[in-house]
Amino acid sequence: MDQTVPVVLLDLDGVLNPFAAPTCPDGYQERVFFEGEEPERYCVAHGGWIRELAAVGEVWWATGWGENANELYLPLLGVEPLPVVRFPPVPFETELKVPAIDAVVGDRPAAWIDDNHTPAAHRWAAERLAPTLLVSIDPALGWTRADVDRVRDWAKCLRR
Repeated sequence: MDQTVPVVLLDLDGVLNPFAAPTCPDGYQERVFFEGEEPERYCVAHGGWIRELAAVGEVWWATGWGENANELYLPLLGVEPLPVVRFPPVPFETELKVPAIDAVVGDRPAAWIDDNHTPAAHRWAAERLAPTLLVSIDPALGWTRADVDRVRDWAKCLRR
């Protein structure tokens, strides 16, 4: 594992799935993945965006979905499975993402795309010696092209 290649951490709900939007946004589709729960939203174009990020970093799932993200969600986007940050069983306190993410990224540069960066996440990012980027997503809008470009530009600057 090249220690200079950034780890790109990708949440699912609120990021790829804009659950807080009052209606299904243009370009998205809905599907029920878990019986008895509301449908999740997905946008096929996000598959290309994930591949773009994989060209500049090592993309990991950082979601409570765990392996379900690979097994249920990614096939709809046409993307190969990603490594998964292991979190406690759901439901868990969001702040517990930080130690699990820290264990994965170690001393490597890291970009974390999430709709709920807690104070603990901000402290973690500020205290790291390695370059760290937090990309906060509005769960009513979801992931945007500008978010992808921001991470790509940040990762490219690390190579200079």
